[in-house]
Amino acid sequence: MPHAYQVPHLKTALKGPLLELESHLLDHSVAIEAWFRQQFRDTPAPFYASVDLRNAGYKLAPVDTNLFPAGFNNLHPDLRPLAVQATQNAITQACPVTDGVLIIPENHTRNMYYLENLCTLKEIIENAGYEVHIGSLNPEVVESTDISLPSGKTLRLKPLKRQGERVGVDDFFPCAVLLNNDLSGGRPAILENIEQTLLPPLELGWATRYKTHHFMHYADVAKSLAELVDIDPWLITPESVQCGEVDFKNHTGLDRLAETVNQVLAKTEAYYHTHDIDCKPFVIIKSDSGTYGMAIMSVYNAQDVLNLNRKQRNKMTSAKEGLSVNTMLVQEGVYTFETVDEAVAEPVVYMIHNHVVGGFYRIHTGKTATDNLNSPGMHFEPMSFQQSGVIPDQTQEPDAEPNRFYAYGVVARLALLAAAREIQSAKKSSLESIKD
Repeated sequence: MPHAYQVPHLKTALKGPLLELESHLLDHSVAIEAWFRQQFRDTPAPFYASVDLRNAGYKLAPVDTNLFPAGFNNLHPDLRPLAVQATQNAITQACPVTDGVLIIPENHTRNMYYLENLCTLKEIIENAGYEVHIGSLNPEVVESTDISLPSGKTLRLKPLKRQGERVGVDDFFPCAVLLNNDLSGGRPAILENIEQTLLPPLELGWATRYKTHHFMHYADVAKSLAELVDIDPWLITPESVQCGEVDFKNHTGLDRLAETVNQVLAKTEAYYHTHDIDCKPFVIIKSDSGTYGMAIMSVYNAQDVLNLNRKQRNKMTSAKEGLSVNTMLVQEGVYTFETVDEAVAEPVVYMIHNHVVGGFYRIHTGKTATDNLNSPGMHFEPMSFQQSGVIPDQTQEPDAEPNRFYAYGVVARLALLAAAREIQSAKKSSLESIKD
């Protein structure tokens, strides 16, 4: 029986080269799924992640992978059973003896959108059969605090405390501790060297994580899959180059940044020429660490970088938690030609463990196909899948549900696999530093 919720119309899924890519992935779905199973056996997936995708019609690629996803309230409620089942698998694998999960959230006690996400995440884990409490790092939360949400639900925050080598709230100190805080403000001392299972590990917070490392791993896994199914890896990979430290306020490092922009533009233009793509190349300049759509801009030529005004330079130095930005990433710009109600949109895919559990469209009425949509004024519409978005129906056309989203699930899981390799690499580095 089809869902009552209608899938928004997507222009690019109905025409052009991307349909060929979708069909190709469907034709090779058995090999793809076997490959993913082996990869995630070798490198276990993170507990959860969300991936921002850009669909240009001729290219489908990830532009950001969030290991602390904060939009669970935007997922279609019909997909809740998928999330619950995936959560059971994830917790059983990470900490098989636990009966409870402690969530450590962001310090957004007044951000109702975030708190609705937190409430939904808590409900998913409870529905999976676990006791759940929320332990806040926020110094303003000094006692059990109930917050009334716009949905009519109530969320209870408790101050996080440490006893010995464990953290918890009240007398609740479970084996599993789930971070929903991206640690932009640094690694909290209270979480250092705890004996509990921390998901994901501290090394994957923005205090030490770099997007460059993620996209290096992504390029590797995308190349492997591309070889498996015989496609050009460029079709699913954004060129990503770190250009080192840049001080926008003092105009230092801008020449090097402009040179990197030229390099990425030239490479993109060469690909466009090879693939007969009639679009103007552009690049995205963004902070190499951090999130929330801050310190990010689209440019079409290197001169744009050299001619930034004071307001633009200030914008590029601001980050979450009031931190300053200095290390920049230059990434090939990927157009988004998808629209919902004539507004530009991009898909965001959510995963728990190695399962796609749904997603939504980030929509912005005031942006264009080359803009960053993760900015004030955006809104969201849930995706609806007849199935999980992982298992295709070979009897249907590529643009039928859920086949139209199978390609999204494949590319998103490539980014998830890249994140798994990030975690593996971080743990290895941490062990080596301890030995030294």
